[in-house]
Order: sequence, then C-alpha cells, then structure tokens
Amino acid sequence: MDRKRALQLLECLTAVLLLGFSCVIAPAFSTVDLAGSCSLPDAECRKLSTLPLDGHLTFFDTKRAAQDFGRLRSLKPAAVLHPGSTRDIVSLVRAVVQSSSNISIAARGPGHSVNGQSQVEKGVVVDMPSLGGIDVNVTGMYVEAAAGELWINVLQACMKEGLAPRSFTDYLHLSVGGTLSNAGVSGQSFRWGPQISNVLQLEVVTGMGELVTCSREVRPDLFFAVLGGLGQFGIITKARIYLQPVPTNVHWVRAIYSDFASFQRDQLRFISKAEKSNVFDYVEGFVVPNSPSFEFGYNSVPFDGQTVNATLMPAPETSSVLYFIELAKNYKDDEQPASSLRDTVDEILADAELECIPTQVFVQQTSYLEFLERVHATELLLRSLGLWEVPHPWINLLVPASKMGDFERTVFRNLDASTLNGPVIVYPFNRNMWDSRMSAVTPDEDVFYLVAFLQSVVPSMGPNLETLLDRNSALWKYCAMLGCKQYLPKYSTLADWQAHFGAKWNDFVRNKIKFDPKAVLSPSQGIFARGEDIPVPLSYR
Repeated sequence: MDRKRALQLLECLTAVLLLGFSCVIAPAFSTVDLAGSCSLPDAECRKLSTLPLDGHLTFFDTKRAAQDFGRLRSLKPAAVLHPGSTRDIVSLVRAVVQSSSNISIAARGPGHSVNGQSQVEKGVVVDMPSLGGIDVNVTGMYVEAAAGELWINVLQACMKEGLAPRSFTDYLHLSVGGTLSNAGVSGQSFRWGPQISNVLQLEVVTGMGELVTCSREVRPDLFFAVLGGLGQFGIITKARIYLQPVPTNVHWVRAIYSDFASFQRDQLRFISKAEKSNVFDYVEGFVVPNSPSFEFGYNSVPFDGQTVNATLMPAPETSSVLYFIELAKNYKDDEQPASSLRDTVDEILADAELECIPTQVFVQQTSYLEFLERVHATELLLRSLGLWEVPHPWINLLVPASKMGDFERTVFRNLDASTLNGPVIVYPFNRNMWDSRMSAVTPDEDVFYLVAFLQSVVPSMGPNLETLLDRNSALWKYCAMLGCKQYLPKYSTLADWQAHFGAKWNDFVRNKIKFDPKAVLSPSQGIFARGEDIPVPLSYR
C-alpha cells in the first residue's frame, strides 16, 4: 500500500472517530483531509469529505483563507478546496447547490481584496492558485491562462515569445480571475481599455455547477455577465487574452504641477486619440502634499539620484497639495540606438508641451519589465520594514470628468497631509474603451477619472483605522452626490447596490437568477445572500 493510500485510510478512520459517520475511501488520486473538527453539519461534512477530487479539501487549515490584503475583516471558512482540476470546482459547486444547508463558496486568488470579498464565513473557499497553467499561442496572438495564475507569471511567459498582454494593473501579483471579476485598470487603460476589454474567451463554472466555455460569439450572455461581475455568476477558471509585440524598454517621465487645471488639461490631452501629443503608452497621476517629505511630498517624485528644485515650489499657504503626472513611452532596443535616447525623450517632451512647473520634469530609462514591476519593488521594501501586512482602508472612486473641478476644490485642497499614509492616484479613462455589455459600471460620461486613496494604517504613525474609515465614509457621501461609482465596490445595503448598478441593475439580477439562482457564489460582496430570495425585477416577473 502506498503512503497516499495509507493516509486516506487514516483520515477516514479519523472521520469515523471524530464525527461518527462511515467513510468511503475516495479514488487514489484524491486527498481528503479531516484532521480537525468540521464546523458544518455532519451530513455536509460527510458529503464534502467524500467528493472524488484530483486535489484536496481541508477542514482545518483555513487561517490564511480568512484574511485578505485589507485586514479589515476576517471570516473563517468551514473548508478550503485546493483544486487539482476544473472538475473539482464543478463537483464542489454541484454538491453545495444540492445541499440543504446555506453553504456558500468564494473563489480566492492571492487574497488582495480589501473588504473581505474573497472570504466566506462557514462556507468553502476555493484556492485558485492551486490551478495553474499558461499557454502562449504565438500564431493566434493570445495567451490562455488559468484563473489562479498571477499576471506577473503570465507576462513573463509571454515575454519569452516576444509578446505581452495589452492592458495591465499597476500591481502584477494579482490573479487573472480576480482582476477579470472586477475590471483590471492602470495607466494603459486609456488606450486599450481595462483588462476585461481584452479577453477573447473564458472558461467558467456557473453557480449551478455548469462548466461553460464562452466568448462574444458563444454564450455571450455569460461571457459579458462574468466580466466585471464581482464573482456573482460564475468562477472563472481560464481566460484567453489578447497579446501584442512586447517592447523592451520604457522612457519613464514624471512632471510636477502646481495647479489642478494644468494637470487635468495635460492628462486629457494625453488620452485623446485626436491629439498629436498622444505619444504615451501609459498615463497616470498623483496628488502629493506641498511639503518636502521624501515619503509622500514633492521629494518623493524624482527618480533615484534626481532632486526637486525646491525654490520653484509654491508656498504651502498658496497651494496645500501638488500634482504630478507619470508617463511612459515604450520602445524596442532595435528601434533607436542608445546614443539617441536623450534626444528622443527631449523630442517627446517637446511635442507633449507640458504645462508643469518649469524644470520639474524627471526622466529615466528602464526595462519594460522593471517598469511594470515598479509597485512590487515597493512591496518588497515595505515587507522588509514590516509595513505590508497592515490594515489597508482603501477607497477607489470613479469620478465623472465634469465633476473633477468640484472634487478638487472640495477634497484635494482640503487634504490633511498628516492623514496620508499612502499614494493618492488620479487619472482618466475613455469610456468608449469599456464594453457596455459587461457587468462593470462606470460614470455616465465619455471621460471619467479613477481617484484612489490607497492608505495604510502604520503602527505609531499617522491616523488610526477608525479615523481613515470615517474619512472614507464622509468622502463617499459627498462623491455619491456627484454621480461617482466605486471601483472594487463595497456597499452595506441593497439600495446602495441598486444605485451603483443603475440601469444595469435589472440585467444584473436576471443574470444572477440565470447563472446562480441559489446565490451560492461570492456572498461577502454583500449583494445577494444565500438562503434569501433574490429581488426579482418587475419586468422579469
């Protein structure tokens, strides 16, 4: 008898002794872990523990699945599935759907959610990184990646073939399935749209346990529902994503502005396809306190070895905050000799006609991979200082461009620099790059902004968690009146969710009824609850 088979017999004996029920030995390729007590009813423990699996299910090693990046909630699941195949997820969903108990399921990648969206209390978390696989199709110019794969792994696999995805997030150590369930945005999104606009095909396990391959042509109802669907309609298990030739290097530019109007004008010009100055491949922006701080003030803007000319900075009483644009232009080594790099950058900046503070422009050449991994470099530093695994009370807002003037006067000008323990990001999107058939919602304007307060609670430094949460709450009350939407949304009432989805709400509910009628999936989003009736739109009755 091999060791794996012996362990199965021991686990089944443990189940008999601890839980008082008979145990059926699973096939040799399955591992059933019952070394701890099961918090579910005995009948449910029995059913789940005897599922034939290629991976394994554990009832006791659940601590990691009860946490996420936000550190704001901790919901302990009853079990964690480490799937060895897609059919493991199908088996789990079907078992839960047939259950007489109100068990729910949440898919979890690296757990980078902020408000517990990837958690589930007394349910089952599916550990998506257990499912891997990346297949680059050079001829078809696409990559097919398992949903649990990180974008950094997808990028590196594609770069070996001279290719890369078109749209990224600022942080690449996120899972494919996780970002596609939201949107996936960064400074490339003005040109290519969010990541959900760059998907050719999906493999999805619906809330009824149906395994479906869908695209714009095949089962488009499920395809568009799942993209930006917050995990409500199915668990993405695989995605086919557009690729393009990969650049090798990047001209990386940062420029400081003393006033918001100039900053906004330049950003809007740079994302406009009608402008000749649209030479950049990446456009973002940040708000910084008008202070010499090397952490969050204007001295945090230059690259290593470069300095701000402080004499050109406005007095703090004139402007409490400053703005800086971050730009990137991609290129290949064989497209320009090294000797001409400086001239090329000068030409780019001359064409751009920046309205920033004169001489406060900083330029660096770096590799394409290093540029895309810029946030990960910060992560490694924060981890070394013990400042990564702390509470992150983030709030991400999508603000109509026409309201950004009001937002700047009411919010940015009144920012208290002492409450900023993290970046404040500000940059625009073109709405025509977002397919309206997707579940993701945006403000109802051609151009809108992401304004993200990415704050951390640092022990003995800055405001405490309660202070930041109160600020976020007040900020959202104001923003809701401006027609804003939340990105990575979290609301406390059904009315708030209805307002968030607006004209898409009825379709969202219809899709829930069609693909997850028992509300098995993603309960911690707080939209629908297992065991409660789904609010049926009048037009659907």
